[in-house]
Amino acid sequence: MRRAIAADGTVAHYHGDLAEISRLAGDLDGAQISARRALELAPNNPHALHNLGSVQYERGELEEAEVLFRRAVALQPAFADAYCNLGNALRARGNHEEAAAAYRQALSIKPDYAAAFNNLGTVLRELNRLEEAELFYRRSLALSPNDPLTLNNLALALRDLERYEEASELLERSLALAPDNAKTLTYVALLRLDQNRHEEAHAAAQRAVAALPEDPETLNAMGLSLHELGRGEEALAFYRRALAAKPDYAGALNNMGNVFKQSGELSQAYDAYSRSLAIDSRQADVFVNLADLRKVKADDACVAQMEAMARDVEALPALARMRLHFALAKAHDDLGNFGEAFAHMREGNALRRAKITYDEPAALAFFDRIRETFDAKLISAKEGGGEASPIPVFVLGMPRSGTTLIEQILASHPKVHGAGELALMSDIVASFEAQHGEPLAFPEGVRELGKDDFTRLGREYVTRLRRHSATALRITDKMPSNFCFVGLIHLALPNARIVHVMRDPLDTCLSCFSRLFSAEQNHTYDLAELGRHYRKYAELMAHWRAVLPEGRILEVRYEDVIADLEGEARRIIAHCGLDWSENCLAFHETKRQVKTASASQVRRPIYKTAQGRAAAYRKFLSPLIAELRDFTEPPG
Repeated sequence: MRRAIAADGTVAHYHGDLAEISRLAGDLDGAQISARRALELAPNNPHALHNLGSVQYERGELEEAEVLFRRAVALQPAFADAYCNLGNALRARGNHEEAAAAYRQALSIKPDYAAAFNNLGTVLRELNRLEEAELFYRRSLALSPNDPLTLNNLALALRDLERYEEASELLERSLALAPDNAKTLTYVALLRLDQNRHEEAHAAAQRAVAALPEDPETLNAMGLSLHELGRGEEALAFYRRALAAKPDYAGALNNMGNVFKQSGELSQAYDAYSRSLAIDSRQADVFVNLADLRKVKADDACVAQMEAMARDVEALPALARMRLHFALAKAHDDLGNFGEAFAHMREGNALRRAKITYDEPAALAFFDRIRETFDAKLISAKEGGGEASPIPVFVLGMPRSGTTLIEQILASHPKVHGAGELALMSDIVASFEAQHGEPLAFPEGVRELGKDDFTRLGREYVTRLRRHSATALRITDKMPSNFCFVGLIHLALPNARIVHVMRDPLDTCLSCFSRLFSAEQNHTYDLAELGRHYRKYAELMAHWRAVLPEGRILEVRYEDVIADLEGEARRIIAHCGLDWSENCLAFHETKRQVKTASASQVRRPIYKTAQGRAAAYRKFLSPLIAELRDFTEPPG
């Protein structure tokens, strides 16, 4: 092209073609010079206008790009590419509805325009019209089935719709076409985090960062994977790198705030969340985090902001509105507006319940099957095996019963490492094979296990637990639902300590109902279902007391801890076979990652405001009270 221009520099399209070649080669400065020269020679040529608009778009000069694309389509109304690129410029400037109209115009001119379908899907996804976005992505794929970009975009839409398995299949297809595509690897990492497959997420993020080491989205995904693996300081380093590459990256600031909150650095968390909202004031997740961080006050502007967002049904997807309702419930509870708080709880829970599949009969029958399997005869016959390690300490009970507080007291002891909520026991049970080679079908399959099987199972648990600390004398596992495995824990880990935490049933259940859990707690989003689940939990704990040796489980009441911190803390420490440490009384000063809904509460000294919390809501709790009709005390 340069030789052609040297031969005759007056031909506009020579300069225009050189501009496009230079743009594709990454030489934006050279492309701009050539495109401007083409336009000088042919000021009313639509293609010259389009070429310069494309260069300006890539240079980030969006306003000029939009003007140039508009001039091009005014001169040539059937210019589909110019309409598509006009849509890109409008979308980049935040004019999403106009962008969608431009893409539709391109498609009216060129009905088989795969890129326009893809771009229309993306702008609709950004408008939270996810079902429409999915439709247009699929139309793009029908025209271009092996396009990794469209496969990725459809996967992102399905991820937003919480259709994780379908999204995973699409990303695998995309990786098969382009195995080292850093963006695809980044999306795989984010999806694996959604699926709680943290090691896989980290592996994908590592590959993404290796391929694209300065990309802010990739760096942010790496930070998220490290955070989920409990490596908070390393996560912060990656969030900071993401912000260095993109200073207005609101998501990275929010993620930094989460690390600070879980580390107990609450003022730094508040600053990070506030900076994130200053960049983008419509982030439901950040409002949830901010409301959870501290007690909301009457003059707090965030309440009015959240109320306005929650009312704007069309602008927010159901997931974001659901999160806002939970945040508003917390805010109004802090303000003493209990009627408004419960209205938001009810709305948020209804939205969540509509999105999940919960087979209540099967879930409740599971509790009955455990009790029927682990009878006194089986316990007596199977005792005598297991791994003898005294390292594990299981802190269990209903969610929101005080388990985080008890673990924080324990983790404040110099010889204890608090590992948090671990899925170790459920993961091992799901993958365990007995010596005869059959998978363990829990609970009934326990009847077929021999003492050597229990030893292998216990040893596998301790091996995995030790990864959290190589030196601690005791390591806590605070997964509340481990109460389902108490009988198995007794047989596989006979020297493990078990601490069962209890709280007033109504207070416990209301606290569950007021929270949007990050992990599966599918029984908590309907008051009657929640009450029935509580009954089954209480029956199961009563069963364990009846069939296990006396003293095997230490029962700790949340209310007793509030009334006599030192007395109860001494009981807990003694049960764990440890000498007393005064550090346990200053639990709120202990620096460690706490990754539960109570992360900010355990940074405060003992307080009594959560005790009797359900009293203010009693008139709203009829379905729950009906199910808990004969529970006036915690199960014990």
